[in-house]
Amino acid sequence: MSRRMSRVNDLLRQEISLIIAQDLEDPRLPEVLSITRVETSPDTKYAKVNVSIFGDDQAKSDTIIALSGASGFIHRKLRRQLRMQNIPIIRFVLDESIEKGTEMLSLIEEAIEGLPPLPTKQTDRES
Repeated sequence: MSRRMSRVNDLLRQEISLIIAQDLEDPRLPEVLSITRVETSPDTKYAKVNVSIFGDDQAKSDTIIALSGASGFIHRKLRRQLRMQNIPIIRFVLDESIEKGTEMLSLIEEAIEGLPPLPTKQTDRES
């Protein structure tokens, strides 16, 4: 990915996060919502916005539906705020990588707890 596209993606991630936090008042949106990544097409006409949501499957589904419904509003806000030739059409996608990472860490911790303690080496001075 080019440096320019990386900057565009970062800018969009920051601006979309602010718009969601400050301007959207939808009861379906949880308090804990994170835009993890934005992937913009090379022609900047489309952007896939990865969203991490903590909650059950119903809450995740409701959140994606709410964000998708607000995508036109977000697009218009971006058009007013940013000086870009093309403001991409936004598509929200559920990102479960953080949740899966947390599950993996829990499994690793459980496996470590089940192991016997490591023997300690005795040095000549301790004998």
